[in-house]
Amino acid sequence: MIITLTAAALSCTLSGCAESPLMTEELQSIATQHAEQVFSNAAIYTVTKSHPWAQAMAIKNGKIMYVGSMDGIQSYIGDNTRVHDLKGKMILPGLHDVHIHPLESASNATHFTVSQYDTVAGYQDVLVRAATEHPDAKWLIGYGHNIDTLLELAIPPKMLIDEVIANRPVVIMEQTSHSMWVNTKALEFANIHAQSRDPIGGVIGRDELGDTDGILYDNAGNIVMDLAMQAQGDEKLKNYDGFVEYTQPTLLKHGITSISDARVYWQRGQLDTWQQLQADGALQVRVSLGLWAYPQANDERQIRALKSMYNVTPDSMLKIDQIKFYMDGILINTTAAMKAPYHIDLLARSENRGLNYFTQARLEKYLKALEPSGFDFNIHAIGDRGVHEALNAISTASNGKARHRLTHVEVIDPSDYKKFAELGVIADAQVAGEFAQPSHWQEMQPLLGRKRAGSLVPIKGLLDHGAMLTLSSDWNVSTLNPFVGIANAISRQPEAISLAQAIAAYTINAAYAMRQDDIVGSLEAGKQADFIILQNNLFELTAEEIKATKVEQTWVNGKRRN
Repeated sequence: MIITLTAAALSCTLSGCAESPLMTEELQSIATQHAEQVFSNAAIYTVTKSHPWAQAMAIKNGKIMYVGSMDGIQSYIGDNTRVHDLKGKMILPGLHDVHIHPLESASNATHFTVSQYDTVAGYQDVLVRAATEHPDAKWLIGYGHNIDTLLELAIPPKMLIDEVIANRPVVIMEQTSHSMWVNTKALEFANIHAQSRDPIGGVIGRDELGDTDGILYDNAGNIVMDLAMQAQGDEKLKNYDGFVEYTQPTLLKHGITSISDARVYWQRGQLDTWQQLQADGALQVRVSLGLWAYPQANDERQIRALKSMYNVTPDSMLKIDQIKFYMDGILINTTAAMKAPYHIDLLARSENRGLNYFTQARLEKYLKALEPSGFDFNIHAIGDRGVHEALNAISTASNGKARHRLTHVEVIDPSDYKKFAELGVIADAQVAGEFAQPSHWQEMQPLLGRKRAGSLVPIKGLLDHGAMLTLSSDWNVSTLNPFVGIANAISRQPEAISLAQAIAAYTINAAYAMRQDDIVGSLEAGKQADFIILQNNLFELTAEEIKATKVEQTWVNGKRRN
């Protein structure tokens, strides 16, 4: 049996498979050639509907020549063919992570990390050490705190920093990236004061008297972090080094051969970093970029700029073909856009239903303007109102040919489940983090109530209504290890899915979302040889055993990369 190249592959979302037509001329021409590499005696899960399992695979010139039986592989073996006897090991298509932050998460553009402390002294010790170790930094930039702990202390957050660092601006990104902790000097640089209005998509934290307290929520914090990074002037180099030295090797170690950068801050030079990586031949994984849509930008100027950056070059490892939009914030800050009010009022906002980075009307404007250029949209939507408004915008403004996806999808009105399939919208979810597990859902009950907190990240409900599902990490919010995500996806009752569905979400469905399902995502003759080798067959393992899976080899374009 021979598994052939897909022509216009749509994945089979319920069974986790892709079907493809026979390309007889191409197969006849390559069938007479000997392979460079043959992998035999393997458990090959092809992620195709017609022939999901095979025993052997042949590759040449970076492409798959044959996938099939041990008998059929013999004609591909010549004197110079290297034969790998895998002795029952498993082969899977290369895994995809379509929502990851590969530059930010490994860059050393930040100066220090803050843990969660119970005392003012605990935080101040870290701050003093950071100021001493980086005396020449124009801004001190940190990462990692939890604002809940800060707000419980007896001192305002900005004053906590001011007492030890008053002469330089300080900005610290919270674990989720949806708030920044700053001192008075940083607020002065950003011209934020008691009389300032909240920016689009953001909230300025205030004390009981209305003065700033040093916490900037969502886009209010993004604006200040942009100022800090631009002042440093070396983010491009640090992002480059972090990707080459840490991120890319780590991706390949975990079997990830394709990624989508879910938020490229192009005004800070991150696009330049990616283009330099491509020009230097440093990319060993396939990359699609999601250009950040700045909420505070003038729409006409931003649309012109985004159009000018679109670039899809054949055979390139880098594509600039996605736009990243935020509809809303996150649940724990009460900034995710909800249909009904939160049960706790943390930010004293009108109606207490979260916020919008982009309204439905603005999103429609961008859809109409940018779809003709070829862009697909990766839309952050966490609350049920954010999801509903994004789906409405796509229904109203999309030409129906794009491959848009909503990412996070933590709270969804059940009446909207069916709209994903009806509109061809991909549902992208992250379940690798423990916070997404059903055992943690009760933690959201004080904010959302029992009903809304009773089915978070409803991946089974979406699949049951025909949606196409991708699974991703949002690293470093969660681990980038896809086997943790797969294990959690198949065990998170009552929202558990099958192993075949979980694998499809990390392979053929994700390849579809990145518009590369014609070349990767399944193991078929004519496709690029992106695949991984595992010691054990995932279908014979428990969820806990899958979580501990190690990748023995990762191949991209027919070359071993780990």
